[in-house]
Amino acid sequence: MLSKELKTKIIGDNRLQAQDTGSPEVQIALLSERINFLSSHLNTHKKDYTSRVGLMRLVGKRKRLLAYLKREDPARYEPLIKKLSLRK
Repeated sequence: MLSKELKTKIIGDNRLQAQDTGSPEVQIALLSERINFLSSHLNTHKKDYTSRVGLMRLVGKRKRLLAYLKREDPARYEPLIKKLSLRK
């Protein structure tokens, strides 16, 4: 899981306003960090199928949030995927 300090840093780096914690950018950044953590966990624990199912759910949720952001505001979508290195 993400520590409180790491979560605060991610929110601070990706927020749009001073009190922003729920914008798509913040949610996608937090999900990406959790996905990276779970991916590294699954590299060492290959038979942890429960975590693998959770990882797939997180990936699907991030995919839906990215599709929403791309549809609603493409100007915010492009810099975010570059910042998080999500696409080629």
